[in-house]
Amino acid sequence: MAHVGRLVNYLAVFTLTYLFYVVFTGATTLFSLALGALASVAITALTTPLLISRELRLADVSRIAYLLAYYIYYMAVAEVRAHIDIARTVLSRRISISPAIVEVPYYVQTSFGMTLVAGSITNTPGTVVVQVDTVRKILYVHWLKALTHRPEEARKHISARFEDFAAKIFG
Repeated sequence: MAHVGRLVNYLAVFTLTYLFYVVFTGATTLFSLALGALASVAITALTTPLLISRELRLADVSRIAYLLAYYIYYMAVAEVRAHIDIARTVLSRRISISPAIVEVPYYVQTSFGMTLVAGSITNTPGTVVVQVDTVRKILYVHWLKALTHRPEEARKHISARFEDFAAKIFG
């Protein structure tokens, strides 16, 4: 049974590696897909023992699925929307910004989750986390186009979606 668990580890790493290859290269030819599979096998063989220290469980696989869903949402939706919004602001003849530092509470339970949320906010154009208060569980966020100064409302606009994913990924 231990061999099955290790096989699942290798399959998980291979699947993620291969998916990243296909998405980032846009590979569509048989040769490109085969080359990607071969490279993914090599990377999987070399890195799986370093990346995964125990056998994966079903809960881990679902977390990986949420991580993929989060990555797709973040890169394809949140980032694109934010870039378009900031580009409109910068290119507009009438600058409509209302910069402010707002308190944004967070409810994720792990430091990994908090780091994912803070990093996502910072990487999104128009917002940057300038300080983290881990005792009060508050992120201080510079928001270029502040819509509210109320912490819970700011959370809904800035980080609620990121937190939902972070809680499912890291608990």
